[in-house]
Amino acid sequence: MGGRYFSPFSSCQTGGSGIFFALPATAMKLLKLPVQSRDKSGRGPARRLRASGQIPAVIYGKSGVRHLTVKEPEFRLLMRAVAGTTALVEISDQTGAATLSLLQEIQRDARTDHFVHIDLREVSANEPMRVGVPVRVTGESVGVKLESGIIEISRHEIFVKCLPKDLPDIITVDVTELHAGHSIHVSDLKPIPGITFIDRAEEVVVACVVPKVEEEPVAAEAVPAEGEAAATADGAAPAEGDAAKAGDAKGAPAAGAKGAPAAGAKGAAPAAGAKGAAPAAGGKGAPAAAPAKGAAPAKPAGKK
Repeated sequence: MGGRYFSPFSSCQTGGSGIFFALPATAMKLLKLPVQSRDKSGRGPARRLRASGQIPAVIYGKSGVRHLTVKEPEFRLLMRAVAGTTALVEISDQTGAATLSLLQEIQRDARTDHFVHIDLREVSANEPMRVGVPVRVTGESVGVKLESGIIEISRHEIFVKCLPKDLPDIITVDVTELHAGHSIHVSDLKPIPGITFIDRAEEVVVACVVPKVEEEPVAAEAVPAEGEAAATADGAAPAEGDAAKAGDAKGAPAAGAKGAPAAGAKGAAPAAGAKGAAPAAGGKGAPAAAPAKGAAPAKPAGKK
């Protein structure tokens, strides 16, 4: 069955940016949860438990591994009381035996959001324990208000070592005096009585950063490619002399062109001396030119 896992202590609330210390933690929460011991484990029994409105659970500790059953409505009430903080959970079974524990891991169905499995870790009241405590950021940073900064939370929980009685439910970090470009590290947190921070001192908890402004690229002028330039040159207007030649050719069709009759073709003017052509002036068989008005008629040739 597909599901999603989460730590019950991983949520936090954000504010502005801040001062370089952790405020005193609030009092430890001690919640109670009734459970039932179960003998059967495995997918089949777990599926039947979920169908009946119960959640399979397991608690790990020095006393070994115990399989439990939790009613879902009661567990939902518990989760509302936890509300994103660290809390000790005292479980008690049908025999009345009580065990101190911490919620370790919770699995929920991705489709229905029902709880499908719970892991608890047994703790001893007299032995130090290692646990993650949620970070809560408060205040409005001077870097955000006046210096165009943005708050970034790098650590949503801080791991501590302490006795159960000293366990804080949250660690509050005030970021009011945090300037843009500065950070709050684990080493900057104010010590809390009974608590040892076990994360590295140089770990960044909260930072106030200035976002980088990206410059828009300047669009370059479009330069035609070599092929485009050639195409443009081919389509250029003809020169003045070229235009004149084109006009002449259009007005006078070339010899032999369609519509221009060739010499001697039907319909063409007969050539000089051709059969049927008009005789040349003075030639044989050609009539004599008419005398001018008032002029003496010409004498016939050969007579005196």
